[in-house]
Order: sequence, then C-alpha cells, then structure tokens
Amino acid sequence: MNMTEHETWVEEAWSKTLEKTLSNSKRIGAEFPHASQNGKYVLEGADWWTAGFWPGMLWQLYAECGEESLKAIAESCEQRLDEVLDRYVRLDHDLGFMWLLTSVANYKLTGSGASRIRALKAANYLAARFNLKGRYIRAWNPWREGEDNSGVAIIDCCMNMSLLFWASGATGDPRYHHIAEAHMDTVLEHFIRPDGSVYHIVNFDPETGEVKEKLGGQGFAPESAWSRGTAWALYGLALAYHHSGKAEYLYAAQQVANFFLTRLPEDHVPHWDFRTGGATGDLRDTSAGSCAASGLLLLSGLVPESEAHVYRNGAMKMLESLYRNYGAWDNREEEGLLLHGTSHYPENRNVDVPLIYGDFFFVEALARVKDAGPFYWE
Repeated sequence: MNMTEHETWVEEAWSKTLEKTLSNSKRIGAEFPHASQNGKYVLEGADWWTAGFWPGMLWQLYAECGEESLKAIAESCEQRLDEVLDRYVRLDHDLGFMWLLTSVANYKLTGSGASRIRALKAANYLAARFNLKGRYIRAWNPWREGEDNSGVAIIDCCMNMSLLFWASGATGDPRYHHIAEAHMDTVLEHFIRPDGSVYHIVNFDPETGEVKEKLGGQGFAPESAWSRGTAWALYGLALAYHHSGKAEYLYAAQQVANFFLTRLPEDHVPHWDFRTGGATGDLRDTSAGSCAASGLLLLSGLVPESEAHVYRNGAMKMLESLYRNYGAWDNREEEGLLLHGTSHYPENRNVDVPLIYGDFFFVEALARVKDAGPFYWE
C-alpha cells in the first residue's frame, strides 16, 4: 500500500510515534500499560487483557526500524506472560489479544521455537472455550463467587479468532479453523443487526445454545451502537474472510464498515457510541477510530478495486485526523500517543484518556499505509 504525495504526514507521524515510544520505553520497560492517568500509563498485571498491546506495538515498530531495545523489551514482556499461561486459572477469550501480539509476533519476526509453543498453548486454551451447543467461544469466567458467565459471548472475540486460524496453519490441524468459523458464523447470526451495527454481549443458554438476551455491555444501551464494538466486528470479520475466504464474512465486514463510516462526525473520529441521543455530548473514542482504520485498510485490500477507495479513503481521513487533532506528540507530560479514548463509559472507568490499544492500532494502521508488516492477526 504505497503512500501518495498527499500522505507524507504518515512518515512524520511514524517518526514522532517512534521517538515518543522510545522515550516511554525507558520508564515502562517490560510492564503492561493500559490507560494513561495524569500523563502516565498506569501499569496492570500480566494477566490483564491489554497485556499484549505494548509489546505488540514495540514489535510493530521494531519490524520497521530494527531498534534492538524495543525487541528486548517485547521479548521480556512475552517471558513474563509465561506465568499467566502456565499458572493462571482464569484465562479467558482474550488469549488472542495477549499471545498474537507477543508470541505469534515473535515467531513471525524471528522464527522463535519457544514463541511458537507459547502461541499454540494459548490457542489450545482458547479452543477449549468453545461451546458446541451454542457454537460460540465463551467470553469471561466468573468475576466473583456465584456468578455464572458460561453463556456469555462478546463481539470483541472476533479479533481473537485469528489465533485459532494461525494455529491451524501452524499445525496443519483444521480443528482450530473449524472452531473459529463456527464462532464467526454465530457472530453473523446473532451479533450483526440489519443496519450493520452490532451487539456487544449475547447471553446464550450454555446447555441448549438458545439466545437468552442481548446486552449493551460497554455501550450506552442494549440497542445502541458502541463504536469500539463496531470496530472489533469490522476488523474481525475482515480477518475471518482473509483467513477463510468465506464470502459471508466479507459482506458482513462491508456492512459494518459502511455503518461505521456513515456515522462519523465532521472530523472523522468516532463518538464512543453512535447512538446516545446526545446524552454524552461529544465524547469520543480514539481507540475505536484507530482500530477501525487498521481494519478498513485491510478490508480495502480484500474487495474489488472499484470499492477499495471507499474504505481506504475513510481510513486515511480517520488516521490523519487522529494524528493532527488528537495526538500528544509534542507533550512531554503525556505518555499516551492518542488523547480522548473511552474505555468503559457505563462504569466510568478510563473515560477521555489515552488507551494502549488505541496507540497500538494507530501504529499498526500507519504500518499498513507504509507496507511495514508483518501484521500479527494475519
């Protein structure tokens, strides 16, 4: 995907991103940042779902620049995750987010045999969460005593299916692929609305597979349109088509992408939910924008050339606005790359702050424009 003369800002954005990340890496090191508070990334435990995004960002930058310090930190993060993989009993659907961006990334870039084994372990744990009756990957384990999450599936898990698709290719065993397709078929049937918007949570009866209820989750309401959930679906469906060639996934990805693009405000950066009725003002989610931009760039390479410009142009407008209007490039008091992310509005957690996954997808989208892969979901 070659840059045009009108996209030279991408190189400027890449340079500033690399400079800021090198500076941040001196403080953060082999830790697991999530959201920035008062200018500093708060560090979470290795078991938190966002643990892969910082090392994934380091790998993405290293693949293009070859800076050894970034590689060393990413490898140390991956090693720290061994304790979670081998000793933690609450692993859930986020295995893809965690090990695609660490172990699969390392394996793709260096051929590390140890990383391949880690990634296959993670894929086995993820496959084991498949509910045969409902044909879904179970999302969470109980958060507290007495809670039953056994029937819960969420739209975020679209992204994690790439770990199963990868495992099939790595082992020659089609079972991982079959499970991933079964889950994505369930997404098509129960998560995607006719207008291209999506539900965040569907709760199934784990014994029969029947749908019990559909919930708003991190969105404004059950029938609203949480923008990051829309981005997860857009990108995840495009990836499912990339891995399977199943046309239904491509059509659904386009349907969701069209919904997303036609609901953007004038500056092309999404509000945190597309259907709040103005109740939350102009609150944005830059992480939804950066994730969607990377997914749109992938999608633009999967559709006929006559349609590709719609998705590429939409992605480029979003990326440029994120860079010019939402970046903290010259703010030495802020570690985050992108301001104004919204993590969990209903619980008032990490609202209007930089988020590490927003930063990761911004870097990944820039890398797609620069043809600076590989990309670890693929």
